[in-house]
Amino acid sequence: MVTVELFLAEDDYIQAFQVEGHAGAAPYGEDIVCAAISILSQTAGVGLNHFLSLAPEVMIQEGLLRCTLPEKLNAEEKERAQVILNTMSLGLEALEPNYGKYFKIHKRRWTKC
Repeated sequence: MVTVELFLAEDDYIQAFQVEGHAGAAPYGEDIVCAAISILSQTAGVGLNHFLSLAPEVMIQEGLLRCTLPEKLNAEEKERAQVILNTMSLGLEALEPNYGKYFKIHKRRWTKC
């Protein structure tokens, strides 16, 4: 099971996301659900890194991707980041009707540690 967590700031903007686990829909290398989730989340990280002047904090390990936006983005970059992150979220939600038994999306309140 893959767990996707979207961390929302007080303004309901996505401040961070984390994708953890494996879908288990098919054998390793053949799992289209895992591949789809990986592509959506990694593309969001690449897009943020490319289109923002400050790089997001990204951690990638086996079965884990965590991405956190820089806190000091100007209003234009903050909006740009939200377009990218909400597009990722829409893509994940589009997978739910057919593949929702392999992953769950949770929206959580962002609290800085």
